[in-house]
Amino acid sequence: MFSLPVIAQAAPQPSLFDTMLPLVLIVVVFWFLILRPQNKKMKDHREMVNNVSRGDTVVTAGGLIGKVTKVKDENEIEVELANDVRVRVVKSTLTEVRSKNEPVKTDSK
Repeated sequence: MFSLPVIAQAAPQPSLFDTMLPLVLIVVVFWFLILRPQNKKMKDHREMVNNVSRGDTVVTAGGLIGKVTKVKDENEIEVELANDVRVRVVKSTLTEVRSKNEPVKTDSK
């Protein structure tokens, strides 16, 4: 009844630009949402660790809070946790450095 010949049309081939555009957009979004903020955070942490000085109150990754008594070298510091209790701490494990004048924050419940 309806027997019309169907002519297959060739689909246009996408150009290299059309093929690469989604990949480039994914990389750009990935850079701005993940890599750039992470690099900034690492730079801030490195700067914080390098500026540790004697008398600063520090918090370690293990949750210990103490006062810096001596900066031994570029990788280690000596921290006093309590009276006459001093430990050597690797600088890169510091999570927070409080200045000499900044009061310790307490939770008021």
